[in-house]
Amino acid sequence: MASLERRVAIDAAQAAGRLLRSELQGPRRIAYKGTPTNLVTEMDARAEELIVGRLAAAFPDDGVLAEERGAAGGRSGRRWIIDPLDGTTNYAHGVPLFAVSIGLEVGGRVELGVVADPNLDELYVAERGRGATLNAQPLAVSATTTLDESLLATGFPYDIRETDDNNLREYAAFSVRARAVRRMGSAVLYLAWLAAGRLDGYWELRLGAWDVAAGSLLIAEAGGRVTDLVGGPLDLETPAVVASNGRIHDALLAVLKEIRG
Repeated sequence: MASLERRVAIDAAQAAGRLLRSELQGPRRIAYKGTPTNLVTEMDARAEELIVGRLAAAFPDDGVLAEERGAAGGRSGRRWIIDPLDGTTNYAHGVPLFAVSIGLEVGGRVELGVVADPNLDELYVAERGRGATLNAQPLAVSATTTLDESLLATGFPYDIRETDDNNLREYAAFSVRARAVRRMGSAVLYLAWLAAGRLDGYWELRLGAWDVAAGSLLIAEAGGRVTDLVGGPLDLETPAVVASNGRIHDALLAVLKEIRG
């Protein structure tokens, strides 16, 4: 990956993170995307505008897929996939647990991933074939070998109140098979923490491409494994994800198969 893409993505992610952190304790203007559990704040839009502006200035021919503004075309065959504020509900309540994610997709594969956590001052970067780093130090997934000893994470769909396919049965099943299951409200951070060895596994039934683009590459480059719910390739367009250190992946899939049929 050319160094310019890496530099611009890092600069944009960190600048957006600083903006979000500086405004965390301010008053929030909250809107809803269909349900009371799917929030958006004015800071989602401000951070997204900052990121897209910097990327467009540097790479005007590239496409963009961003959580709030959707898709915009490009002539280059490359696409930037952006989550300007993952953990919006946390942010709206003043909880300092959120992140910025930027991925660059080339020819259908994510080649560069950048995640910025402004609250811990952590910068995760992955380039395909060149490994993953946290604050410039190499990342590696955990060495946990059994589901019984594992620390997992998950999340729930925004329509949890309306659908039966809401991850509650899966959550209950893993809660009695793993050491613990965490639910903290940021898919981007789950994936980054898994790449850093802090978590051993993560699953979620429905996400957006912006949630997983950068993080899936972080995990792959840190030695882990990312699939769909039945062990097939991750589909960025409609991502349902199982991610792990690789060692417990088959066990995760087996539980999901047992519960989901």
